[in-house]
Amino acid sequence: MKIAAIDVGTNTALLTIADGEIAIEERAEIVRLGEGLDRSGRLKEEAIARTVAVVAEFAEAIARHGCTRVAAVTTEAVRKAANGGDFVARATAALAPVGGRMEVIDGEREARLCWRAVSGSFPSLAGPRTVVDIGGGSTELIVGEREVEGVVSLPIGSVRLTERLVAHDPPTADEATLVAATVDEALAGAPPLRGALVGIAGAVTTLAAMAQRLDSYDAARVHGSRLTRDQVDGLAAMLGVVPLADKRRTPGLDPKRADVIFAGAVILARVMARAGADECIVSDRGIRWGLLYEMS
Repeated sequence: MKIAAIDVGTNTALLTIADGEIAIEERAEIVRLGEGLDRSGRLKEEAIARTVAVVAEFAEAIARHGCTRVAAVTTEAVRKAANGGDFVARATAALAPVGGRMEVIDGEREARLCWRAVSGSFPSLAGPRTVVDIGGGSTELIVGEREVEGVVSLPIGSVRLTERLVAHDPPTADEATLVAATVDEALAGAPPLRGALVGIAGAVTTLAAMAQRLDSYDAARVHGSRLTRDQVDGLAAMLGVVPLADKRRTPGLDPKRADVIFAGAVILARVMARAGADECIVSDRGIRWGLLYEMS
């Protein structure tokens, strides 16, 4: 049975088509749906249009594979936007030919899908764990062992912090300090972090690809790899002083993500510091895999 899952975030739109638990097609497109949202409170028409166009491309792929079930969700940008319903309606229309519809999920549902994805992807992982999902608009933290014990969705993300706090290229020392302080302030409201730290979503997988200096993204090499605290701290420090033009030439870093990866690196670094974690297990399987596991 072929099934498909779509995850549209603030920065990236993701598609996985699977036959059972085997991925047969995966797509990741940086659409920047939440561009300018933090200032205006609304999704830009051009951001909606380019994201719906990508969703329509995903629907074509789903049709080619003859998927019998389709799940599609969208998160923080659409939750926050005054005109989020416009995007949902247009994305649902694009998915209608394959029997899909776009659903806005809240932060807790988002977090639990992340937990489900990690549990399914790393079945041998035992003991307590903290799952961190660093998105463009928000960061979810989920703590538990066999079941979820604590969930929090924090209003910090790579796009949101960059648009709100960083006005220079590269960031000034004061801007870099403010980004870290803003993350720490948000983390103060999180549940105690414990156990193994597992990171998912684009910021984490990008940092893993950078640490490995991958010429092109390789999910097989990224998934299950480990980032040490020294590596993350080093990448955050480097990204805070390197101009955008040089970031775009950095191995492992998608040029379209280069302008916001510094904030993503700071979020992961501060989460690791708060958790006292020496390393972070990297998962390439995020929300969309949580949906796939639910449908399987």
